[in-house]
Amino acid sequence: MAPVLSRSVSTASLALAPSLTNAKRGSIFRSAFLPPQNGPIKCVYPLKWNQQQRINKRVSVKCEAAVAEKEDATDDAPGEKFEYQAEVSRLMDLIVHSLYSHKEVFLRELVSNASDALDKLRFLSVTDPSLLGDAGELEIRVKTDPDNGTITISDTGIGMTKEELIDCLGTIAQSGTSKFLKALKENKDLAADSGLIGQFGVGFYSAFLVAQRVVVSTKSPRSDKQYSWEALADSSSYVIKEETDPEKLLRRGTQITLYLREDDKYEYAEALKIQNLVKNYSQFVSFPIYTWQEKSRTVEVEEEEEPKEGEEPQPEGEKKKTKKTKTEKYWDWELANETKPIWMRNAKEVENDEYNEFYKKAFNEFLEPLAHSHFTAEGEVEFRSILYVPGMGPLNNEEVVNPKTKNIRLYVKRVFISDDFDGELFPRYLSFVKGVVDSNDLPLNVSREILQESRIVRIMRKRLVRKAFDMIQDISERENKEDYKKFWENFGRFIKLGCVEDSGNHKRITPLLRFHTSKSEDDLKSLDEYVENMGENQKAIYYIATDSLQSAKTAPFLEKLLQKGIEVLYLVDPIDEVAIQNLQTYKENKFVDISKEELDLGDDDEVKDRETKQEFILLCDWIKQQLGDKVAKVQLSKRLSSSPCVLVSGKFGWSANMERLMKAQALGDTSSLEFMRGRRILEVNPDHAIIKDLNAACRHEPESSEAKRAVELLYNTALISSGFSPDSPAELGGKIYEMMALALGGRWGRSEDEANADASSVEADSSTVEVAKEPEVFEPSEVIAESDPWTSD
Repeated sequence: MAPVLSRSVSTASLALAPSLTNAKRGSIFRSAFLPPQNGPIKCVYPLKWNQQQRINKRVSVKCEAAVAEKEDATDDAPGEKFEYQAEVSRLMDLIVHSLYSHKEVFLRELVSNASDALDKLRFLSVTDPSLLGDAGELEIRVKTDPDNGTITISDTGIGMTKEELIDCLGTIAQSGTSKFLKALKENKDLAADSGLIGQFGVGFYSAFLVAQRVVVSTKSPRSDKQYSWEALADSSSYVIKEETDPEKLLRRGTQITLYLREDDKYEYAEALKIQNLVKNYSQFVSFPIYTWQEKSRTVEVEEEEEPKEGEEPQPEGEKKKTKKTKTEKYWDWELANETKPIWMRNAKEVENDEYNEFYKKAFNEFLEPLAHSHFTAEGEVEFRSILYVPGMGPLNNEEVVNPKTKNIRLYVKRVFISDDFDGELFPRYLSFVKGVVDSNDLPLNVSREILQESRIVRIMRKRLVRKAFDMIQDISERENKEDYKKFWENFGRFIKLGCVEDSGNHKRITPLLRFHTSKSEDDLKSLDEYVENMGENQKAIYYIATDSLQSAKTAPFLEKLLQKGIEVLYLVDPIDEVAIQNLQTYKENKFVDISKEELDLGDDDEVKDRETKQEFILLCDWIKQQLGDKVAKVQLSKRLSSSPCVLVSGKFGWSANMERLMKAQALGDTSSLEFMRGRRILEVNPDHAIIKDLNAACRHEPESSEAKRAVELLYNTALISSGFSPDSPAELGGKIYEMMALALGGRWGRSEDEANADASSVEADSSTVEVAKEPEVFEPSEVIAESDPWTSD
């Protein structure tokens, strides 16, 4: 049995077959199916591509394999002959079910073919006006018949002769449009600037996605006869005959009738469904497209009055008649592509109201956009585009993290291709930008649905992103500051995401950022304004990341900086800290987190610092001994003025804000949390009264239980004020209650005896708690009950 050729080779051999008719017999080529050391293959192509052979069940190619002689061989043994076989029916099945990812694209393909037929007629009629005749306007009509389960697509285009039917519909992947364009290019007297769409020759066969039987009736102005082409979905043959039925005769053009499958009949035979598909895919085709729609109208009718109760019925001629209004249903043609492609016009000729109206219709929006950009890209890549910044942001966070927002609609020669992109044309952080992109030479695949990765796509993406940034920058520079304030409220988090995902555009992103600061708590401020207000000796941009604006304003890390008049950025959004860390610098100024160690404010007094450190070195060691591994070290602080202490993060570890965010992650990893949390450093304020008292305690009564409890309470309080979460909130609450009881005892009229008794009970309870932490353990053999019922007297 002859081996069957794989699907890919079958498709390739069949697609290349027409070109092989001109090849010489005995041409030599290297086979991919033989070992490299074998000789070349001598191929013979016995095919003549006429109508009779196209309807055969199988298409075969005979090949003779010339086996190379071995050096030690003594005879020339002839090799076996095999035939590669390609089933046309299976090839059709592959085209129908593999090239297209959605059934509904069949209408786009057929309407595009109809548009090409009209374009060809319009082009040819320039030199031969007789082709137009009196067959009516250039238009496309789509009619559904739910009762019979059919869809009819008609056009008044160039039509086809019998030979063209055989050539175009009888040969798979044979494109009449491609031949037409090639003929235009060969004739230098004619301009090849046309908007023809189909060039692959497989668009017609998408009809079999939904149709069980397809009938094509066509009349060319170059022929006196009309022909019909008919084929079934599961067959590899077709029938062509001359149309003689007077009711089916056309003046000019092509009529395609799809007899829908049973499972597709109820969906695609609906008039409203077809109208929506036309508006989605072919809304901007340059020819009018009419769909057969059910409509309603109000009409006046005369009716005889019915006699009231108790009245005698009047004779027929004397009955009174009254006029009433009724709503009646009727069917008529309706224009489906009213919206015009304004991107094809010159930007200077389009009014602002037209841009807004197009935006609302194309994207089903009710608010006007904040800005738009209409441009034409030329050079290596040519395309037209209109981009919009919406007037309102997304209602949920799904559109922020999902790049497939369907906001960019890709057209090729005004025919909609797709809006389902995964970052090919726009990065995720600019997914809020809406618009249309129309190109005549995009690298699409055969099904015109998948955008191929190529240098052209990368260039397009680069230009689109640049135009989007220019548009946003224009909003920020407007005199009306409310526009950018509105933009930032809606899309600020998108721009911050760009700091993380697009390091190549940091120079464009950074001037667009806005933050609250210690000197501008109500209004947002740009980084340019921050840098302009920096002091002469300030060499860094200081920031603090918290969960809210209120906690940022009251953070103890700010105390010394506010005294010196240094402005601090408040990062209150979850993404802020990550965005700033990815920027690292702005205009040669580093970003510095004031909640981390080694904060340098540039006002060190070495002599005074050395004396202060010598005075409190014993206290730092004593507190570190009490806290143990809870802190990496204890040191004097240069950032505090009114608070007794603060807990700062290590230089390379997570801040308190980042630690809180990572703990809140649904899929957080506790092992990475422990690793990245880094060390914590307790900084104490030597000028605070509590620290001075503890310094005295460590020198005179280092074993005092009250002093030790004060250190524990001081540490836990520093945890909270610094943004960390205490390990045991209940234990911290108990210590606070204890200190309150000691401080408030007998203050408002209670007797001293009651106050002392309560204080002693509190101390006893605390001591009990401490004892309970280390219970005495007994071996089982040592535990003997006082009255054991199992022991005998």
